[in-house]
Amino acid sequence: MAIMERSLRGFTGAGYDKGRTLLVQAAWFAVLRLVFVRWWFPARWRPALLRAFGARIGQRVLIRHGVRVHWPWRLEVGDDVWIGEGAWLLNLEPITIGSDVCVSQEALLCTGSHQRRSSTFEFDNAPIRVEPGAWVAARAVVLRGVTVGRGAVVGAASVAHHDVAPGAVLTTGVAA
Repeated sequence: MAIMERSLRGFTGAGYDKGRTLLVQAAWFAVLRLVFVRWWFPARWRPALLRAFGARIGQRVLIRHGVRVHWPWRLEVGDDVWIGEGAWLLNLEPITIGSDVCVSQEALLCTGSHQRRSSTFEFDNAPIRVEPGAWVAARAVVLRGVTVGRGAVVGAASVAHHDVAPGAVLTTGVAA
């Protein structure tokens, strides 16, 4: 087997558009770090703050402290959604979360990756969709390009690297 030689110095990020100006990106990161993630910032104000930065957020959405959202303008959340403490929505590409979804504590939804066969490790990003009624349990990971089907469960500490069928339960990487 040939070993891939990498030259990270040559990374260009070709084709990736952050979707907003550098000023808006900087403003979001300041608000995220100084206010949004803090325990003292009221949960009922977090959806409004995300909306101010371009997110589409439904009604009765609960976002706990410590939640990180990379780019709010690439986030769509339905009604009656819960996002638990420490969850990370690393949305270089869009993340769509349907209604009645629970994203539990310290879950990671990661739309970013890299081309493993690229010597310069270029991006290989893709959106994530979590359909209505699904549950992404504590410390679960949903990777780029995955759809978590309606009513499906990505169990605690599981990694969803392929679509999870509607109603399926994924535990430690095996759908049941």
